[in-house]
Amino acid sequence: MNLENKNAIVTGSSKGIGLETVKLLLEKGVKVAGWSRSETKITHDNFISIKVDVGNKGEVIQAYSQTVQYLGENIAILVNNAGLGFEGSFEELDDDKWHQMFRTNVDSIFYCSKLVIPQMRVNDEGHIINISSIAGTNGIAGMAAYCGTKHAVRGLSQSMFKELRNYGIKVSTIYPGSTNTNFFNDFSSVSSNDNMMRPEDIALTIIQVLETSENYLPVDIEVRPLRPKGK
Repeated sequence: MNLENKNAIVTGSSKGIGLETVKLLLEKGVKVAGWSRSETKITHDNFISIKVDVGNKGEVIQAYSQTVQYLGENIAILVNNAGLGFEGSFEELDDDKWHQMFRTNVDSIFYCSKLVIPQMRVNDEGHIINISSIAGTNGIAGMAAYCGTKHAVRGLSQSMFKELRNYGIKVSTIYPGSTNTNFFNDFSSVSSNDNMMRPEDIALTIIQVLETSENYLPVDIEVRPLRPKGK
């Protein structure tokens, strides 16, 4: 896809991978709506920050209405990046945290994608990128719920790409390993460090996937730090 003058929505845009993705899209000439629970602190003529809890269907519908007023209905790119995780054994994890993770990590993809797909089908063009995790390919002790959400993202994404490919819509899923973001701020077992991947590198991968040629569909992209424990 030629990105210049395209319209995009990026969820979880206020920090980490989402923020770096917005920056690179703007450099490519894309008009971007950043959706996040907190303000995305970017000032640019082609950018609008919209506060939204993407796990709340009503708020998503309202955010989409605001986005269409600013960008129009021709949304060519959706990056479903919003996500969160909590530590906790399967037996001890708080119910509210379980549901919050599924609302944010899984339900949001359902809500956001359903709004942009109809016009993508009309345009015979669109690209949805879902950010999963290495945790979506295996289980991790103490993170059963988070792994469950990211496995759900994988299954959902596989079905989406098979349903939508014949309408000119690409669905790609990226599975990052440990990335140096604030994701680990509330974790006791691990903390962010310089041996992890940089969020800007994940963002660059997103751009590279978006810029693939018309009949080229990257489905699953797994990325990891080269030396997770350093030299």
